[in-house]
Amino acid sequence: MTKVKVELKQQDIDKIKEICKSFDNKPGNLINVLHKTQEHFGYLPAEIQEKVAEELNVSAAKVYGVVTFYSFFTMTPKGRYPISICTGTACYVRGAENVLEEFKKELGIAVGETSEDGKYSLSCLRCVGACGLAPVVLVGEKTYGRVAPDDVKAIVEEYNEKE
Repeated sequence: MTKVKVELKQQDIDKIKEICKSFDNKPGNLINVLHKTQEHFGYLPAEIQEKVAEELNVSAAKVYGVVTFYSFFTMTPKGRYPISICTGTACYVRGAENVLEEFKKELGIAVGETSEDGKYSLSCLRCVGACGLAPVVLVGEKTYGRVAPDDVKAIVEEYNEKE
């Protein structure tokens, strides 16, 4: 996957400044600023991280460290329908790996990638706290429980029909 340089427009820079200012430009609010920024832009590429660092007067390395430490943050754009497969113990034991393989085959992407049409992205989670429903798949905010590899095609179709 090649690294694409993101060109920030003036309106993007203004939005980052606005978000930082809403948290008083305090370095202690870095995580809150990053949450709000990712909520707006959908992801946190290096160019956005550098602007946040500048506004909060912290190093870009510190911002990068936070972004890469917390799994909630992403430096690559997510699809309109982000798909996350739980690979925690209960889900794994009940076949999450097979479900994940089926999603990879159905979507033609690997974990951490986004489909070329920008529709789907694929990731794994450690635990979603719904072990009784294992294996669990999240598509955006919607939870699917007891998912079998045979269910994958129908789940993808559900979102294809929304387009």
